[in-house]
Amino acid sequence: MDIVGNPFYGYVKLLCMEKIVITHIGIDEVVTVNKTVTEFDPYTKEYFDNRLKGKDSLIIGAHINDHVVGYLVGYNRFNDGSFYCWMVGVNPDFREKGVLKALMDYQEKWARKREYSKIKIKTRNHLREMLTYLVRYGFYFTEVVEYPNIEDNRILLEKKLGAVHLIQKQ
Repeated sequence: MDIVGNPFYGYVKLLCMEKIVITHIGIDEVVTVNKTVTEFDPYTKEYFDNRLKGKDSLIIGAHINDHVVGYLVGYNRFNDGSFYCWMVGVNPDFREKGVLKALMDYQEKWARKREYSKIKIKTRNHLREMLTYLVRYGFYFTEVVEYPNIEDNRILLEKKLGAVHLIQKQ
């Protein structure tokens, strides 16, 4: 259906948009949301704590209607001026609502303030939605780690911080 001339289109779209609030959260909240993310194993608090121990880290959550529906955990992994986005998860019930973008935007601003020069991330070949997002928002492929099953290949990407790298749809 053509939306041009439909006086209710903007109203309907506005009704579907929910306010996303990003805040710093604790690992317990990350673990709770992580259990809803079907692509990940259910990691424990200790798993997260051990990975982040003694590192400059960022732990944020995305809230919709006062419920944490997504998280992002990153840290200074490589000590090369880059910030590593280690895990990002969004509850499947809240995908395609801008949650991932809100988390990634916050991380980018946070990393710039701390004078990181780029953001690095690793994902898996079968996570097509994540790969599409990363390419669309200015991440470039830097390496592929091959596994026996091509779908399990790890894809390493990075985004230089500074200029806006949004690729516009044609």
